[in-house]
Amino acid sequence: MNDKLTLVVMAAGMGSRFGGLKQITPVDDDNNFLIDYSIYDAIKAGFEKVVFIIKEENFDVFKETVGKRIEGKIEVAYAFQKMDDIPDLTKLSEERVKPWGTVQAILCSKDVVPSSFAVINADDFYGYESYEITARFLRNNHENNTHLAIPYPINRVDSKYGSVKRGVLFYDENNNVEKIIECSISHDNDKILAKPLNGDKEFYIDENHPVSMNMFGFKHSFFKNLEEFFTNFFKEDNDFLTDEALLPDCILKCLNNHEITLKYETSNADWLGITYKEDLDSVIEKLNEKRNNCEYPQHLWK
Repeated sequence: MNDKLTLVVMAAGMGSRFGGLKQITPVDDDNNFLIDYSIYDAIKAGFEKVVFIIKEENFDVFKETVGKRIEGKIEVAYAFQKMDDIPDLTKLSEERVKPWGTVQAILCSKDVVPSSFAVINADDFYGYESYEITARFLRNNHENNTHLAIPYPINRVDSKYGSVKRGVLFYDENNNVEKIIECSISHDNDKILAKPLNGDKEFYIDENHPVSMNMFGFKHSFFKNLEEFFTNFFKEDNDFLTDEALLPDCILKCLNNHEITLKYETSNADWLGITYKEDLDSVIEKLNEKRNNCEYPQHLWK
């Protein structure tokens, strides 16, 4: 199999809390997006291909902006997340208004991902070190069902403007992830409260507790796990108007069934993200600081 490292960018989200398509919001004077900085870091770390998972109606705007900027610098492909691309069309209602979640999103890319791959959110900045760690793991770890998570402490990936959704990690002394629970994270006075999205009992975490920002390094074999989980999603008692097949839930099921091993390695890189519209100014300010410190060129692609 082709050993070309691929970056899979999940960019089909609707950005409801942000109030627009936050994946294509300019963050510098050259109208680059956060995705541009992610791709810049990935290229530097040795990734050779990028796949954008988008809604088909957004293809032209992606191709004419970030796609055009990176042509000739990295191989580019597109995959479309479609509402009717599901195993059981009888579950599809006309009232369904959003895609089926991050499991479906990644599955959309299967035909254009040749080998090991990293997954990221389009509206998150992870920093060069995170891509370097992921690339090194994917090239050097040859265990087919062993994958990697890059978590961050919750106090570095929070938003002061409201609650956020994060995958809370639990792990052993050998850096093996034992559980990952998708939660809504909010502040309860001076405590940090995690409310599992599956309805389980809420719990508190400390400010340094690692949480997933959907940055993973996967071997190509993980597509089989995703396919099985997504197929079973439509056999279970879900609300097919609103429920989504989420990547952390898939990973948790695979861990519980001993189908995969998930290592984790923390990164010292900064994380930046746009959950709410109010987050944008601080992201722009931080990136400007990084350019002034020569971490990035003043003009990213020029």
